Amino acid sequence: MSRLTEIAIFVGIAACGSLLTRIPAHADEVRPAEAAVRPDATVKQPETVPAQEKSAEPAGAQPSGGFTGKLIVTVGMSITIDSPLNIQRVYIANGDLAEAVAINPKEVLITGKVPGITTLMVWQQSGTRLMYELTVRPSPVKLEAVRQQIARDFPNDDINISWDNDTAFVRGTVKDVTAADRVMAMVTTLGKSVNLLRVNVPDVEPQILLRVKFIDVDRSASTDLGVNIASAAFNQATGVSTGQYGNAGIDQQSNFSLSDALNIFLFRKDINLGATIKALQAKNILEILSEPNLLAINGQPASFLSGGQFPVPLVQGSTTLGTVTIAFKEYGIRLNFTPNITPRGTIRLRVNPEVSSLDYANAAQISGFTVPGLSTRRVETEVELDNGQSFVIAGLLDNSTAENLSKIPGLANIPILGKLFQSRATTKKNTELMVIVTPELVRPIPAGQKTPDLHRPQPFLTPNTAEPLRTPGMDVTGPVPTHPTIDSMPIEQLIQDRQRMQQAPVPPQAPAPAPAPPPTIGTPGVPTGVVK
Repeated sequence: MSRLTEIAIFVGIAACGSLLTRIPAHADEVRPAEAAVRPDATVKQPETVPAQEKSAEPAGAQPSGGFTGKLIVTVGMSITIDSPLNIQRVYIANGDLAEAVAINPKEVLITGKVPGITTLMVWQQSGTRLMYELTVRPSPVKLEAVRQQIARDFPNDDINISWDNDTAFVRGTVKDVTAADRVMAMVTTLGKSVNLLRVNVPDVEPQILLRVKFIDVDRSASTDLGVNIASAAFNQATGVSTGQYGNAGIDQQSNFSLSDALNIFLFRKDINLGATIKALQAKNILEILSEPNLLAINGQPASFLSGGQFPVPLVQGSTTLGTVTIAFKEYGIRLNFTPNITPRGTIRLRVNPEVSSLDYANAAQISGFTVPGLSTRRVETEVELDNGQSFVIAGLLDNSTAENLSKIPGLANIPILGKLFQSRATTKKNTELMVIVTPELVRPIPAGQKTPDLHRPQPFLTPNTAEPLRTPGMDVTGPVPTHPTIDSMPIEQLIQDRQRMQQAPVPPQAPAPAPAPPPTIGTPGVPTGVVK
């Protein structure tokens, strides 16, 4: 019995001796635990592979993925790596993320610079290569500072910032795109960021009605005074005239000829003496009052044209000389404007009103066609007003006087009688123009209320169809939702919708002239062709 007790005691001592005995490792058998990581006093202990995972691997084998272990360092802070053997070389795959500095042959200092993940490789003197997965995480102080700043600037918004795999993920709901841009501007100071914010569905854009008033008054007054004298005495046809109002003549048969019937005619047949007196006063007046109104959404251009097009012949050159094609030019009342509501609550307008009319007094003759001129009144400016205010954006006062005097030298200088040898024409013109703009913020006419209508002097025929020619209302189709089905939407979708709505429509352009057909054979020296 005593012999068995001695054997048991010996076995126990041997077992305890095996646990306390440390067999030194050879240089070529360095295991992950032998390259110990010792943090500085100011840094937290970096993460390492759990002991259970290490013991699960066979001796001399590396963990899965080829890494010896995992290291974590914070931006602006450092950790140290201790090795039982001398370190020959240290390499960091991305030097922008971290920096490695050798303190002594067995100690390396790792400092985080920018958040991210990279590889750290250490070569020992024995030839053993150790490879670590180095993660540089952002400083919690900086992350917390950004969170506090966002909470201070957006106290009523629920915004959350999480950090995962060297990327900041921003979630929450903000009121508009501007707030989302400001939040992301602050988060990007942490490094790479992903915008997962949602934006409240915006309200209906304001709508602006622009009222423009054109007031134009043109007046002119002219006076014409002149005398033509003609005689056929002594069988000689003679006459005295300044030539300003045409000539008058008498032949031997006492036949009188006039170039202008609008004259005072005096004739004595016994002495074959006649005279025409041009004494005419004329007054002309032109009044124009145009009041176009146009509605547009805030920030969107709008255009209005009330008029028509008139044909303008174009004579083709080069090989098709003499061929005439037709192009059309617009005229009438035109209004183009773009409103923008400023942060001050005012309305900023870029406005371009125009009134044009055909002017046959300045017409031109082209290939037998009469092409009228255009009398145009155009204004282009940019103004800023409050709702309902008015601006006289243009005004014009034009006075002109023209006088034409024709006389016969010598005879016109005779006192009193000299007036018979003079012709005088005087024309005076006065033009007054004023353009007034008035913007107003308006809302749609509520359903069921009467809409504006025009007075029709003559009634139309009785409708042939009793039912209204339109889609039935909500009393038949059921109610239509007027509010958005969601309270918020992804910011990317809102930006895309705004870009699609803000794309200005391409204004219609006049069709290009059709290609001219080859000229046809005609009279030599006379341009021939066809008119399209």
